[in-house]
Amino acid sequence: MAGNSKKAIVAALVGNAAIAVTKFAAALFTGSSAMLSEAVHSVADTSNQALLLYGLKRSDKPADKRHPFGYGMEMYFWAFVVAVVLFALGSGISIYEGIHKIQDPTPVTDPYINYIVLGLAIVFEASVFYIAAKEFGKSLGKRTIMQELRHSKDPGLFTVLLEDAAAMLGLVFALVGLGLGQLLDMPVLDGWASVAIGVLLAFISVFLAYETKGLLLGEAADPEVIDGIRKIVGANDGILQINELLTMHMGPADVLLNLSVDFKDTISSKIVEKTITEIESEIKAVYPEVKRIFIEAQSFCGHWEDKTAAAQAGAQPADTSDADKKA
Repeated sequence: MAGNSKKAIVAALVGNAAIAVTKFAAALFTGSSAMLSEAVHSVADTSNQALLLYGLKRSDKPADKRHPFGYGMEMYFWAFVVAVVLFALGSGISIYEGIHKIQDPTPVTDPYINYIVLGLAIVFEASVFYIAAKEFGKSLGKRTIMQELRHSKDPGLFTVLLEDAAAMLGLVFALVGLGLGQLLDMPVLDGWASVAIGVLLAFISVFLAYETKGLLLGEAADPEVIDGIRKIVGANDGILQINELLTMHMGPADVLLNLSVDFKDTISSKIVEKTITEIESEIKAVYPEVKRIFIEAQSFCGHWEDKTAAAQAGAQPADTSDADKKA
């Protein structure tokens, strides 16, 4: 998964850097507000991809004494920073520049330069978007694109995909604004195109912030993975029942699993140890993203007493246990 992210991020970084330089040159030469907004948009995207690459590198650091679970969640932090940068730099400047142009509209000089630049930018962005969409499509499975965007635990990949989609749509806004402004002799439409680009970037940044916030707070593994783990554990002859099963993503492909299980009273301690080893091996073989597994041997009654005491103390742990459902 990290390899998919890196490929998409690098492609976007190179493409957006080249496009940003071209757009700035066109904006300075023609005075187009929409083109300037698009240039700022490309700069924001380039900066974001650099931040994502940095986050990807940091997340690969091995675990140490201060961070025993590794640095995988750094990717989530830097993805959240990307959302903030996109909102402040991309959206804020685009809306500001658009309002300024609406208040003081001036005709765009040599508009055909803008058309050529925007046309080339669409070709480049489409190439970058194709790479990101191809890598993103590998994880779709039976889900739709929107469902995968909501379920994906790889912010590097879905951030690049959304940014590229926003870039394509922003270029369309700029073309429409420039074209109608020239056709109707209404330069104010160039400003409105800039505002539309800013609003689009604001929407994308809010969505990214919302999704990465959930990952930062700690999201559980996909329901399919959790159900599969339940089946693996429940199928073992030494297990009486599962008291509780908790998962949390420590990174895009790094899941922490905590299990509380009630072993059969008739088995010996050696069999318990063997059973734990078998369960861990089978889970990691089927779900390699589950990197760490902690299994607690506890009777159903003991587990229920602990949860009751916690509830009475004001803590309300998530109701994820099979035993609770049976009770």
